[in-house]
Amino acid sequence: MIIVKSEEEIDLLREPCRIVRDCLDFVGERIRAGMTTKEVDALVYDFITANGAEPSCLGYYGYPASACVSVNEVVVHGIPSERVLREGDIVSVDLCAYKNGFHGDGARTFRIGEVSPEKDKLVRVTEECFFKGVEGLKAGTPLYDIGYKVQKHAEANGFSVIRDYTGHGIGREMHEDPSVTNTGKRGTGPRLPANCVICVEPMIALGTWRVRILADGWTAVMQDGKSAAHYENTLVVREDGVEILTL
Repeated sequence: MIIVKSEEEIDLLREPCRIVRDCLDFVGERIRAGMTTKEVDALVYDFITANGAEPSCLGYYGYPASACVSVNEVVVHGIPSERVLREGDIVSVDLCAYKNGFHGDGARTFRIGEVSPEKDKLVRVTEECFFKGVEGLKAGTPLYDIGYKVQKHAEANGFSVIRDYTGHGIGREMHEDPSVTNTGKRGTGPRLPANCVICVEPMIALGTWRVRILADGWTAVMQDGKSAAHYENTLVVREDGVEILTL
């Protein structure tokens, strides 16, 4: 069931979403070659808690960190570790903050120094896929129009779209209905109601879309070892468009 939020609830959502936005900016200004992914996670934990919020990911179904920090071939749910970031890497940082009884969620893929042209294009197109996906989105839009537009733009640029993971509704729970796929048939799916809050998060890959899960039960890597990128925002569907809370 898609949960419609009141204006009062949306106002409460604004603060955790602001913290997510600012935390991603904070990390983006500091992430660099020579850091470990665990040091990136420490930046996230310190920023979120300093802003009076809780990192939603920490302890979620046993997840051991405050952020998912996914390097190159890791598409999502990379557990922070002693892995050292190197020049030419791309690094996705996915984080959530909980405050006022609500969660905010967002992700960015950062370039570490100078990256290859194909990685640079991958990061750029993944972000573009988000904006293509929400273009024209408003109350009454069929859900799978989002995925249709994401998939069309990714594949037109020679990339593939991850099927195994999706966006989602968000609010008092970090994951609510609906599942927001990054593929889909135009004109199908439930029509989105005004004041529903969703996370749209394209996950796009250089090669195959197929992934495998490592022995830790979390880390999702591309089967072919090629890189993937991730970009996510939390938004409110309005009568006449969208309000993006993490931008």
